[in-house]
Amino acid sequence: MGLDDLTNKAKDALNSDKGEKISDQGLDKAADAANNATGGKFDDQINKGRDGVDGKLGNE
Repeated sequence: MGLDDLTNKAKDALNSDKGEKISDQGLDKAADAANNATGGKFDDQINKGRDGVDGKLGNE
């Protein structure tokens, strides 16, 4: 199995409903950690960044 095969499998996994749920959970945790680390000072910017990344990952 080559690198292209692994890449395609990863893309297929992320584009599934289960992959969407897992990516959303990871992004939520990362955004929460960033908000906690900054004391909520950059909450809007962090959430906009989280939403931007979410639009690039998964199927929604």
